[in-house]
Amino acid sequence: MSRCGYCRSVGTEHHFPEPIIHLDMDAFFVEVERLRKPELRGKSVVVGGAGPRGVVASASYEARNFGVRSAMPIGRARRLCPKLIIVPPDHSEYRRSSTAVFEILRRFTPHVEALSIDEAFLEVGGMRHHFEDVQSVAREIRSTIRSEVGLPSSAGIAANKLLAKLASQEAKPDGVYLVPADRIEEFLHPLLVRRLWGVGEATYAQLERLGVETIGDLAGIPPGTLERRIGATLGRHLHQLARGIDERPVVGGGGDTKSISVETTYDTDIEGMDRLLAELLGQSEQVADRLRAAGLAGRTVTLKVRFPDFTTITRSRTLESATNVGRDIYRTTCRLLERSGVGDRPVRLIGVGLSMLSGAGTPNQLATDRPAVWDDLADAVTEVRDRFGSGAVKPARLAHPDDD
Repeated sequence: MSRCGYCRSVGTEHHFPEPIIHLDMDAFFVEVERLRKPELRGKSVVVGGAGPRGVVASASYEARNFGVRSAMPIGRARRLCPKLIIVPPDHSEYRRSSTAVFEILRRFTPHVEALSIDEAFLEVGGMRHHFEDVQSVAREIRSTIRSEVGLPSSAGIAANKLLAKLASQEAKPDGVYLVPADRIEEFLHPLLVRRLWGVGEATYAQLERLGVETIGDLAGIPPGTLERRIGATLGRHLHQLARGIDERPVVGGGGDTKSISVETTYDTDIEGMDRLLAELLGQSEQVADRLRAAGLAGRTVTLKVRFPDFTTITRSRTLESATNVGRDIYRTTCRLLERSGVGDRPVRLIGVGLSMLSGAGTPNQLATDRPAVWDDLADAVTEVRDRFGSGAVKPARLAHPDDD
């Protein structure tokens, strides 16, 4: 393997056939805040809600040294790092930076699959005539992002998506990590099996009973045994991944592996259908804004609800055509909420997400039964919000009597 930190390359140089780069921004929200507030550099910083039920959305590497992680309750993060600085999120700024980053990526290759606001897969085989090797491509992409946007990023390089994404984690922070085709098992097998896509808590518990701790352990389990213990489909899937096999292509302009989502944990449990619907409307608009900022649309709408006892339900619906309009997303989440059985139960967390992402400009991707005026209106709303702030335009249902 090669790890380059801008770009420190060791080992054999590998000229590329059809490589994939997983480009992941480092502590994205925190680094955007540091651009505006240089005094935060070198300090333990998180972006997240400051209330008793706030959750860490992004943590600086200084904070991570204390054990602070994304999705951790703010209260626990403060106990781990008493000098922690908490910055409230500013999603309009993050969208602007994300748009700038993705514009740079598309300068290098049209084959860009957005996973979220701050990460993407890139297929760069077509660049072989312009660069000596794939490390040089990654170095140039990261250097351009650093010079034009001011943000650090890390890149994993490998023959497929699975390996590239795992490699980018090894590259962090601010580095490049190459997995040569002839050293895949050497890289993959020592890693913990939890790092594979598809291994959640329930699956991990079953694998643990089989004595599986690493990906190498998993690779040594006969496929038939896996299929009997965890099911045929998942068993075959994990057996392939444990051998480093992942045949999914990079889908230019988007992908279906991850959603763009918004969720909120409330300081005080919320109750009542009217309140829930108002929250869903606001979140639907936020998701729509992020999709349009990334030039994406999505087909599968997901609703997530968590109750005070931490039980969580999710409901999803796949639309006939992709959308990035808040009105469409909201209508779908309303139907999902009706089917969820929430009723009058108090709610601790609620979230909305879209997956099965594709490029918003792709022909026949956006809903054909929606008047074009809704797309024009959505674009206009996004432009106003980007210029004047996220609160400049909001649905009437979200307006307060004392708003100016």
